[in-house]
Amino acid sequence: MEQEIAIKVSDLGKKYIIGKQKDASLRSALSNAFKSAAAKGDDFWAIQNIDFEIKRGDIVGIIGKNGAGKSTLLKVLSQITKPSTGRIEINGRVASLLEVGTGFHPELTGRENIYLNGTILGMTRKEVKAKFDDIVEFSGVAKFIDTPVKHYSSGMYVRLAFSVAAHLEPEILIIDEVLAVGDAEFQKKCLGKMSDVAAEGRTVLFVSHNIAAIKELCTKGIVLNKGGIVFNGNQMDAVEAYHSLGRSVHETDLIKANENAEILNFDVSPLAGSFITISSGFTFEIEFNHLREKKNLAVTFELLNKDQVVVFHHGEWFCSENDSKKGVYSVKGKIPGNIVNSGHYTFKVIISTNMHEILLEVDPITRFEIANESQAGHHSTLPGITRPVIEYDFNYLGDKANS
Repeated sequence: MEQEIAIKVSDLGKKYIIGKQKDASLRSALSNAFKSAAAKGDDFWAIQNIDFEIKRGDIVGIIGKNGAGKSTLLKVLSQITKPSTGRIEINGRVASLLEVGTGFHPELTGRENIYLNGTILGMTRKEVKAKFDDIVEFSGVAKFIDTPVKHYSSGMYVRLAFSVAAHLEPEILIIDEVLAVGDAEFQKKCLGKMSDVAAEGRTVLFVSHNIAAIKELCTKGIVLNKGGIVFNGNQMDAVEAYHSLGRSVHETDLIKANENAEILNFDVSPLAGSFITISSGFTFEIEFNHLREKKNLAVTFELLNKDQVVVFHHGEWFCSENDSKKGVYSVKGKIPGNIVNSGHYTFKVIISTNMHEILLEVDPITRFEIANESQAGHHSTLPGITRPVIEYDFNYLGDKANS
């Protein structure tokens, strides 16, 4: 394999067998108690026909909807799961962080696990010792470094695991969405460290639903859908391909009704003019059929931008248990102009009770665009989630040098 290629994958596939039970009766279950638990099942391909090459120093974001095959692909590349078909060529040592605890022994201390992971990566004790202080400082768990990791919180576990994986100099670093366990400050540190790792000529594969992080950190992007690659190329183009997958979802495919509630209509309209702009503002209105009498009733709305960043999350209790009746209700909200920036947005709706019981959740329930408009002689989209109109006071205070 060429030296510049870090990973080469050809016709990769992973198949699972979904077991089926022929007869669900108690009599059948008892008669088959000592037989095989699973009958012949259906084939399910978590990933199939996967082909790509990744060069040294690339930071590759792997994105896709839930169930697209992202985590399966990383497990196969990390040799945690054996592929059903295809070939993988890897040039270099691989460190993986796919889930909390990957590669750690729960009975060993943090210190012992650092040396264990270094040994797995083929490093000498002297090499690990040279990196030890940096690993502990980055992880922030110095106080507990001699405590068995089974006593760590999930956040501590992830911080130490990431720090070990990033500092022990693997040629290839594979990271799943496990970083979501950490707090915002630690996630920022992780993204910076992955950028440093790539700058040193090492390779990073990064699965995340944080599209903003994919844009900022990655140089390439792979989009998975239903177990196959639908795009492989520049990370910005990959993000657009990912968003187009979302836009292809038909509203009729969404589950909008169950035994608790039924959504009859959802509408987004401009407060002024014929289409929604930054300055016009907009209303959103839901009409739904409440099917559970004598239940407290609340409706929560989330507005998300195209990178799945929450612009706002707001809910309100509308009915107490005493005045809640079966029947059709409507809720209308108003967002003034000059608050939300231009772009594509989706709404998520949750109908629930004040006992935190979700009656019905729909995501996304609708998609719409807030259009830009001529401001200060240009039409460009400015960065940021909000776009407020700000009044400034500008005053000349004199020449202090001559005062």
